[in-house]
Amino acid sequence: MLPALAILLIACATVPITGRSQLLLLSESAEQQMGLDAYRQVLRKAKLSTDAAATEQVQRVGRRIAEATGRTDYQWEFNLIEDKQANAFCLPGGKVAVYTGILPVTRDDAGLAAVLAHEVAHAIARHGGERVSEVLLVQVGLAATQVGLSRNDPATVRQVTALLGAGATVGLLLPWSRSQESEADYLGLIYMAKAGYHPAAARDLWMRMEEAARGRGSPPEFLSTHPSAATRIRQIDAWIPEALQYYQPR
Repeated sequence: MLPALAILLIACATVPITGRSQLLLLSESAEQQMGLDAYRQVLRKAKLSTDAAATEQVQRVGRRIAEATGRTDYQWEFNLIEDKQANAFCLPGGKVAVYTGILPVTRDDAGLAAVLAHEVAHAIARHGGERVSEVLLVQVGLAATQVGLSRNDPATVRQVTALLGAGATVGLLLPWSRSQESEADYLGLIYMAKAGYHPAAARDLWMRMEEAARGRGSPPEFLSTHPSAATRIRQIDAWIPEALQYYQPR
């Protein structure tokens, strides 16, 4: 009975703010360690941007979003990676990367805040841990996964990194579920509002994303595995009045 009870205790978790129940067979500390390992793997292969102003913007806006989450226990880190892909991610524990290719779409601090708040929301809601629990751990088992990571097995590292949310960096794009995407949009609006960015900037960002997708003939990476921009914009419009309750301009 005790082992089963321990599993159930680990499995029962609730997403902040939304209150949604979720399946998590992984402790938060183990999830954060996986996030840190994956982040180090990404940075080892990446080329960090030498644009001091853009890097400062990412770090400045990122710090405000991080503060708004209230997760002072996270070891937050923000890096700007030189890469044409229009993408960003946040791994468990607050390890964030933004690709230079998304900056022409974000345009300003508020647009960048919308992207960062959305990605940070995935980590705060432990969406990566959910995917690992539901997919990888069910298939090969927790022990095998941990062994593979400790040995830096390329296939294991690649799969876990993708499941935790940094898929584009390892050549494997795994879409979040629609419920997770909507949840990240909702939480992201609240976090950016708390950080002093008007939540309407998120709607404007997605309108620009939609325009970028039409111009290219294919959507940017940040949009390609997500619900349609039109659906997202409608949802965000409906949530803006609630998010405004948290908004205090700085």
